[in-house]
Amino acid sequence: MVLPSPIRAAPHVLQLLSQLHKTSLEQEAVISANTSFANGTKIFSTEILGSLGDKESTNNPRDDFDRLMLDKFIALDEDKCQFTYQLINSMNATNIVEAGTSFGVSTIYLALAIAETKAATGKSGIVIGTEKEAEKAAIARKYWAQCGPEVEQEIDLREGDLLETLKSDLPIIDLLLLDIWAPLALPTLKVVLPRLRPGAVVLTDNTIKGNKGYADLLAYLRTPENGFQNMTLPFTNGFEMSVYRPE
Repeated sequence: MVLPSPIRAAPHVLQLLSQLHKTSLEQEAVISANTSFANGTKIFSTEILGSLGDKESTNNPRDDFDRLMLDKFIALDEDKCQFTYQLINSMNATNIVEAGTSFGVSTIYLALAIAETKAATGKSGIVIGTEKEAEKAAIARKYWAQCGPEVEQEIDLREGDLLETLKSDLPIIDLLLLDIWAPLALPTLKVVLPRLRPGAVVLTDNTIKGNKGYADLLAYLRTPENGFQNMTLPFTNGFEMSVYRPE
């Protein structure tokens, strides 16, 4: 039995999301088939970097990785996007940071969700996206424009190094979504941490399959003194949910 989508949006928005997820899955399959770590499922930055580093090249593997991923979606899985949308509504969350916006697929869900909670609560709020590649940022903005004002007006996309762009002008944050190159995850959390409200949620993608890349982040989150209560949700490859409960 196929359940109806929990996402409340105009038909053209739902159709766009469906197409973007389809494109993302097709791209992941192509990359998996053409790299030495092919696993037929999800793409992980640490594995791609290792594969590139094994090849004879005078280039920095990170630079090769950036070039490879420049036109790739590798979007957050659709079911994880739907869960995040539902979670935002249940929390009445209105201020969100998305670390790793890329082409802006998951950002659409975040924007739709906070639009609902803002309407229900009367509170102000914004989705703060982050993207270092100007080309990706421009394409993301085109998709948001296709969705219309219900999405476009809810997003503040900050271009450049997120460790710099998130240093200032942050509201009190209800939810942080970490879907970025794994070594950046912990530094990003530490930048946003002073603005996390008690009860805020940190979601981190691929924490089962990508647990080695996220080792420092997971160690930090799972140290009781740092104030997080953690659970690995049973989505494909893992989806870490960490609730911030400081002393």
